[in-house]
Amino acid sequence: MAARSTGSPWRTALLAPTGLAAAAGLAVLVLLVIFGPVIWGADATTADPLSLSQPPGAVHLFGTDAGGRDVLARTMTAARLSVLMALAASVFGVLCGVVVGSLPSVMPPRLGRAVVSIFNFAIAFPGLLLTIFLSVIFGQGATGALFAIGVSIIPVYARLTHTLSSSVGGRDFVAAARILGVGKVRVVARHILPNIAGPLIVNASVTAGGALIAFASLSFLGLGVQPPEFDWGRMLNEGLSKIFVNPATALAPGIAVVLAGIVFTLAGETLARATGVNPGLTHRLPRWIPRPALPAGNVLDDVSGNASGDAVLRVRNLRVAVPHADGWREPVKGVSFDVGRGEVVGIVGESGSGKSLSCLSVAGLTDFPLKVTADTIVFDGVETLRGEHRPAGVSARAVERLLGTRMAMVFQDPMSSLNPSLRVGGQVAEAGFIHGGLTRRQAWAKAVRRLADVKIPDPARRARQHPHELSGGMRQRAMIAMGLMGNPALIIADEPTTALDVTVQREVLSVLHDVQVDSAAAILLISHDIAVVTGLCSRVLVMYQGEIVEEIATADLVAGRARHPYTRALLAAVPTMDTDRSQPMATIAEVPA
Repeated sequence: MAARSTGSPWRTALLAPTGLAAAAGLAVLVLLVIFGPVIWGADATTADPLSLSQPPGAVHLFGTDAGGRDVLARTMTAARLSVLMALAASVFGVLCGVVVGSLPSVMPPRLGRAVVSIFNFAIAFPGLLLTIFLSVIFGQGATGALFAIGVSIIPVYARLTHTLSSSVGGRDFVAAARILGVGKVRVVARHILPNIAGPLIVNASVTAGGALIAFASLSFLGLGVQPPEFDWGRMLNEGLSKIFVNPATALAPGIAVVLAGIVFTLAGETLARATGVNPGLTHRLPRWIPRPALPAGNVLDDVSGNASGDAVLRVRNLRVAVPHADGWREPVKGVSFDVGRGEVVGIVGESGSGKSLSCLSVAGLTDFPLKVTADTIVFDGVETLRGEHRPAGVSARAVERLLGTRMAMVFQDPMSSLNPSLRVGGQVAEAGFIHGGLTRRQAWAKAVRRLADVKIPDPARRARQHPHELSGGMRQRAMIAMGLMGNPALIIADEPTTALDVTVQREVLSVLHDVQVDSAAAILLISHDIAVVTGLCSRVLVMYQGEIVEEIATADLVAGRARHPYTRALLAAVPTMDTDRSQPMATIAEVPA
């Protein structure tokens, strides 16, 4: 089950393994930058003629250099210059790159294309060669290296900014702003840049790590920091001549460069997660106030009377909230239902009624910033959610294993659900390898058998093919086979036949029916097609505006005994051979109570 965000985004991000590692690494770097020269400065600059080129020992952990100076002390002292110069070059390059990349959006088209051509031409050169070339122009020394690295970053960031801006610039909200007369500069600053801030932040962290390495490379080549100053790259240059005598003189600054680069990358990823900034969410999340659990004995305890007493899935008061500009909205509002073992239950409703979101929440497939709460969700005898959290004593690993082996998901579009770069057999086998305790060979053999079970011809050959080599129906059957790698007690089929033609729809539904009969697994079928649901399901849940407005047996639904006006309108909207095409489609006058 995917982890659900239950606290402050900052707290969630910082308590993750990535956040903890980033925080610890940044703390060490900050302390070294501030106090490194103060603590180790004397040992790093004072020559000792009696300790020239000493090997590592108790007094000098990484030995001494050719001047008798302690290598570890010099590494700690060099952190200030190395880190600050890398950050300065990154800030200069990133800011200039964002500005240059935004220019085509505010310039006349012809001039904008010329700017794009310029930074595309600059990107064609290898980054390090461009940096060396620029450092020769700007001159030797730390300042010249700073500008050389910063200028070499500009084309890369300009291209990234332009690409992301182009992807956002065609959206409806940007067109609406332009129609309202908002100026180009304001459109870029207010509507485009905030929506691409997430990728820019993450790439800025990678850029800082790359700048650190580039700065060390220039100093190593003699184009960066010049004596008597020294940074990690200068130390690598000095240690190169002693590499066969005392490798530690080069090892210490090399380790420092690698670790600092990793810290910058982890810090950027943590910052992007903590701020909640991504291409689809650019504002700070409003405060989340969870709804109180329903009191004991609520009428919701009496729902799903038609389900088996031994329910494989029991959901009570499921709510899903999404952030909105003026607070939180609930596309799923207090949904409660049961699915009995071996039962086939359908969920119908118009697009946006909350069908898929409800099932994804049950399967633990929602992620930040969505908030999922429920009085209880019990699957296969294990309570996976109570309120906002897992119940005490239920580990995340246990829930993941339960859902990975006992619950199967069949999505609407198998082409987007299957990795196009991997063979079908390997993807089907993955569940058995991860959750089933099988070896790769055993998992592959079982995957071939499962492909045969879902009536894919020549399964051994098909397993070695990629998704694009299979037809749409075969890809959907492969998704079903993937779910059968475990021993599923419940199969959630989310519009499994929508993307298929009528003939293939029948074949896939026949496979689902056979799987249900053979494995005794329950099926929760999400569909817009009333005919599909009534042909396969014994009971139907009707959703409207995030609520289950009616639960009805299939026989009663077919017989026209639906009670709710929305259900009756859904049935009336299904055309038949006798439908009067001159009459408007059936609608409901207002939101039913």
